[in-house]
Amino acid sequence: MHAPLRYRRLLFAALVGTAPVAVAHTAAGQLISLKTVPVATGDQFLTLPSERLGMGGVAIALDDALLDPWVNPAKGSLIEESALLGSPTFYGVSNGNGGGRTLPISALFRSDRGFGGISFALQQIERGNRGGAFFFPVDAVWIGPPARLNELSATNVYADGVIGLELGETGLSLGAGVSWAGLDALDGVEHLYSLADGIVQSGHAVDYRLGVFSNRNDRQFEAVFIHNRFDMTHDVTYIDWNWDEDDMIPIFTTRLEVNEDKTHTTGFHVGLARPITESGWRVGGTWTVNRKSHPKIPNYEIMNIPRDPGISWAYDFGVGIAKSSGPATFGIDLVFEPIWSDTWVEAEADTTSVDGATIRKGEKTVENEFFFTNVQMRLGLAHETERLGFQVGVEVRSYDYSLQQRDNLAGTNRDQDESWMEWMPSVGAKVKFPEFELGYVGRMTTGSGRPGVQWTGARADAALGADFIVAPSGPLTLQEARVLTHQVTVSIPIR
Repeated sequence: MHAPLRYRRLLFAALVGTAPVAVAHTAAGQLISLKTVPVATGDQFLTLPSERLGMGGVAIALDDALLDPWVNPAKGSLIEESALLGSPTFYGVSNGNGGGRTLPISALFRSDRGFGGISFALQQIERGNRGGAFFFPVDAVWIGPPARLNELSATNVYADGVIGLELGETGLSLGAGVSWAGLDALDGVEHLYSLADGIVQSGHAVDYRLGVFSNRNDRQFEAVFIHNRFDMTHDVTYIDWNWDEDDMIPIFTTRLEVNEDKTHTTGFHVGLARPITESGWRVGGTWTVNRKSHPKIPNYEIMNIPRDPGISWAYDFGVGIAKSSGPATFGIDLVFEPIWSDTWVEAEADTTSVDGATIRKGEKTVENEFFFTNVQMRLGLAHETERLGFQVGVEVRSYDYSLQQRDNLAGTNRDQDESWMEWMPSVGAKVKFPEFELGYVGRMTTGSGRPGVQWTGARADAALGADFIVAPSGPLTLQEARVLTHQVTVSIPIR
């Protein structure tokens, strides 16, 4: 049964759908994630290899020659030799909440002054369990209607390209990159339409990057400009029913609802790193800003009201320290993320509030102001010899925000504070042969799952890549789920 409109509005009045996600795999620290509910998102966008993934992803004071060229195209100057890489990745979310399989093939190229890379990936996303609106008895066992083949799994396609040039002996390099994703599914969207008979997703995302990188005497400076555009459509089919009083039978009709989901992000990132002692200690710092606009937001059934634009300003300030001594490497990152986000609902027609005031068409009926003080920490160790390597690490993300909500129709105000932590321990190993290198990374994410609100029991399920902003109506609850991810990397030098 649907809640009255007023309560639905208060329940999820500020949903801001997926932000740029197509290249979340390349945007460590550069596309800032917004999250107001502890959603288990999986590793859908982990489509590229990394030298530091098993170390918890430490990145500020340490280079990553496999991943850095995709994050900042100018850092392709760190590529030592051309190589062909494959990095098949598998992940699953516990309690039947979905999973995915990805097969990426990448190539990194290096010449005297030029460098570049290309990557292509095919991905299968398996849908999570989704409740249905109707159930039918079969041999006294109650089951839901069988899912369509195109709902059981979906195929996504990813393509990335970077190119760059070193400017003589100056230590300066320039680079440009573009990433594109053809998306037939985002992990977890099916949970947002739990009463639907069918869901068909389609869309794409594109990411553009321009970068500069200076590396003189191991003193590094980088700057990256980013523009990301995300566009999805959800074709959602519902079966509605009414009771025929004359024939005393139910009458079923089919209804199609089309929802658009669009987000545009423009960002700028700078970073510094330098040695601080001759014994291998290094220190680094980063600063990032994202402006996110959300022109189209889906009308998910958990809120069932039209949605209107929102604007977010997100920042992060990071510091890292690392040491490399012989075969051992150690690193720590600490990142602070203050974020301001405003979302609202606009009146579709002139409306009168409870106190008799007129709210004109296009004016705001519900306003939400979020302030986040998120913190990330990453810690990693590695030991590598000529033949073998081992890594261990952990990443911790602390989410903390306050919400101020004004309902101009009801004439009410309310405040809410929420916080939680997500833990991601990881391990990695590699074996080096003369002809190729074989690596493995496994990691687990805990502290997230399928959230809800205490007083209604309504669930706020989603797994939407980078961003998921919901203004919950009461204290959050959580049905915890674990995400297990495995990535195997094969690297073959091109000589």
